Amino acid sequence: MSNPLAVLRVFSLALLAFSFTLLLPAAAAWFGRDAGFAAFAFGFAATFVSAALLWLLTRRHTGALHTRDGFLLASLIWGATPVFAAIPLLLFFPAMGFTQAYFETVSGLTATGTTIIKGLDTLPFSINLWRALLVFLGGMGVIVLVVAVLPLLGVGGRQLFSAESPGPIKETRLMPRMAKTAMSLWPVYFALAIACTLGYAWAGMDWRDAVIHMLATLGLGGFSSHDASFAFFNSPAIEMVAVIFMTLSGMNVATHFMAARRRSLSFYRADPELRWYVGVIYASALGVAVYLWQANTFPDFPAALRFSAFNVVSVATTTGFANADYTQWPFFAPLWMLFLCTFATCAGSPGGGIKMMRALIVFRQVMRAVVETVHPNAVRTVKLANTPLSDEVVFAVLAFTFAYMASLVSLTLLMVFSGLDVETAFAAMVTSFNNTGSGPGAIFKSLSGFQTWVCIVAMLLGRLEIFTLLVALSPAFWRK
Repeated sequence: MSNPLAVLRVFSLALLAFSFTLLLPAAAAWFGRDAGFAAFAFGFAATFVSAALLWLLTRRHTGALHTRDGFLLASLIWGATPVFAAIPLLLFFPAMGFTQAYFETVSGLTATGTTIIKGLDTLPFSINLWRALLVFLGGMGVIVLVVAVLPLLGVGGRQLFSAESPGPIKETRLMPRMAKTAMSLWPVYFALAIACTLGYAWAGMDWRDAVIHMLATLGLGGFSSHDASFAFFNSPAIEMVAVIFMTLSGMNVATHFMAARRRSLSFYRADPELRWYVGVIYASALGVAVYLWQANTFPDFPAALRFSAFNVVSVATTTGFANADYTQWPFFAPLWMLFLCTFATCAGSPGGGIKMMRALIVFRQVMRAVVETVHPNAVRTVKLANTPLSDEVVFAVLAFTFAYMASLVSLTLLMVFSGLDVETAFAAMVTSFNNTGSGPGAIFKSLSGFQTWVCIVAMLLGRLEIFTLLVALSPAFWRK
């Protein structure tokens, strides 16, 4: 049986921790003397007081959380936290409605990186910092943060981790205790953060842009401080740094952790999806470059390779940065890039989509079915890294894949029903559902209120990998 009051108690503490993240842009605004200080100061006060009041009302409900509570808590964190994250935006942009502000913060915390704000170049540093910080927090996972602190609050974090964590095999643990596992991931991200910031600064970004784009790069969300995204810099060196760190961020963080902990690159070789992840993305970048060169989109192959590599890696890793308007390229190129963002990133990364591991399992199950059709008496198992997978895992992946396709088609049809043309509706749903930034497109800036909410639901479904949110919303969940 679910314990909603105990869930609300834990959520209040998570929200309390989240309120302190508002102090970072507030401090940046204070020391930089920009116009965002009052918005962030009020946002912090409102979030802190709300969390404290909720905790006072639920503090006596200290019962243990069960697995089903993890689904409810994960959905609550991802659905309600953006409401409080939107407060500074509502105060700073008087003309912005709640729907637009909520869309922006959901886009950030789900590591989607699609923006509806215009005039990014003229915004105060604190506002752009907050947007990028939301992507970073979402990329690492608000859930990972909560799992790290839950044991200190007397509540285990394993249920929550299982509800939110990506990948088909959710019970794999890096360390015996879930809190220790979550805490161990922070040094990996901070090491990448320092290296990425220094890389951008070395390539020519000023420190403010370097910090903002580092946060968005590691979170795999395309929020930039410039309307033109990376085209603003027009720098092959900056683009090279971005490609490297987008690639690293699209890998399983557990692989980075184990390689760093054991000081061995063998874990990268042993990762069953990593070779496919790298191979598919970079082969696609090369193929698209050849295609664009032959189509005379660019005058020579080096230019085609430069723009192809950056944009293909960006979209495939569901980041969404752009250094050119790739929607104007010959139709096959952006279509292939949209296809890549549905599956290319690794499980255990901030990326969206089905994930490469699930795609591999589905492919091998298809091949098993083909062989068993030809040889009915043959007994074959689906293997990953030479390890047989149980039929339970395979069927769970197949169920997820069907739910993914059904959700994508249903939401696309809903957008078409609301008045969008098929091509725009499909592009909006693929980028939202796979938590991929919209790059140079202006699709989301012209949507109606209803269409914007459909995109919000798609982003939340994609980030929570469909079942977490559907389980919490199902009538069966609330029955005793």
